[in-house]
Amino acid sequence: MKRAAWSALLLCTLSASAPAENLTLDEALASVAVAHPDRQVAESELELARADREQAASRQDFNLFLDGSLRSGRQPDADWKPDNIGRIVARKPLFDFGRSSQAVAAADQEIVARQAALFNVDNLRRIDIMARYFDVLLADMQYAADNEFMAVAYVSWDNAKDRFEVGQISQPELMKLEADYQDIRERRSASLQRVRSTRQKLAHAMNRPGKLPTDLDEPALKGNARPLPEYETLLPWVMEKNPRVRILQAQLAAADARLAAVRAERNPVLDAEVVGGGYSRESTTRDEVSVGLVFNIPLYQGGRVDARIAREMAQKTRSAAELDKLKFDLADTLLTTLQEIEWLRDSSRPAADKQIEYRDWALERSRAEYELELKTNLGTSMAETQQAQLRRKQVEYRLALALARLEALSGGSLPPVEGVRK
Repeated sequence: MKRAAWSALLLCTLSASAPAENLTLDEALASVAVAHPDRQVAESELELARADREQAASRQDFNLFLDGSLRSGRQPDADWKPDNIGRIVARKPLFDFGRSSQAVAAADQEIVARQAALFNVDNLRRIDIMARYFDVLLADMQYAADNEFMAVAYVSWDNAKDRFEVGQISQPELMKLEADYQDIRERRSASLQRVRSTRQKLAHAMNRPGKLPTDLDEPALKGNARPLPEYETLLPWVMEKNPRVRILQAQLAAADARLAAVRAERNPVLDAEVVGGGYSRESTTRDEVSVGLVFNIPLYQGGRVDARIAREMAQKTRSAAELDKLKFDLADTLLTTLQEIEWLRDSSRPAADKQIEYRDWALERSRAEYELELKTNLGTSMAETQQAQLRRKQVEYRLALALARLEALSGGSLPPVEGVRK
């Protein structure tokens, strides 16, 4: 009866926003590839990097333009005559001695950085969706336990009112039972609110606003038992595969290429040019068609090149410092994550299992005593059993999240464990 009432209340709470739908963890994680504001930002940055690459490569493109002038002129002992010029000019850069090639190389590295950033966003979204999914399951279990505790407290208070009427208990004792009931009722109301809020957060993480899932399947989480490499094996792997490391490494390479491109501004430029022209005044010094090489040799550029070099050097120094700091943070995070996994497996899981074992035994004893009408604590034992099961689920969900974070740190895959077949 209580379970049916809880299910009906949960459905009523959620039905105002969306129809019920079944959802598995795999289905929720599949939404990582769906458009989401975080992913759209990363995708737009990748498209910007690709556009910059096209712009850098276009410096070597063929140019065709119309060049002309309208004017008049006179020679000594002659009247004013039109001297109009119209030319079609085709120009193709031949050599710029590093300007274009280094600019393209820098743009290529920025694309690599943005691709790694997009991959990192997908990893973070995967972890976020997992966490929100587990939050929903835990909120449901907590609400069920709190609902059971509230029912027990209400019955105790309600029975105490009859005992107070006949003088079996004092008024302070009755007030204490009512206060306990109100405290548990408050806790149960907060649990009910979390049932709704956790579903909304899951819907937003999946980019399904307004479509709150009602029924979530319990995940198997078979990967929680996978063997893991030692810290000393994982550390170099993480330093090589981590997406954030790859982002900064690509940005450092891009900074080097931009520096080379800026320094190349001091080098000559050589273009091939074909010109076809028409003139209103004929002259033996003018060609209707001409072909030639055009070169430009910088002699003095002021402080412009030096200023740009100083700027790129500062950006490179900052990226290098960020990379060094990131490696320190990754080493600490990796150790903390491995220690958390070890603690959950070796300590938290056995403790939760023993708590469930004890609560199952206590529930059976309470059920027997209830049937013999010796005690009336069956409801409390049921609620405490649910609380023990909740603790066990918390351990497994936290372990799954820790393993997901470990994979994200490692670039999506872990190195093979020696002596373990795949």
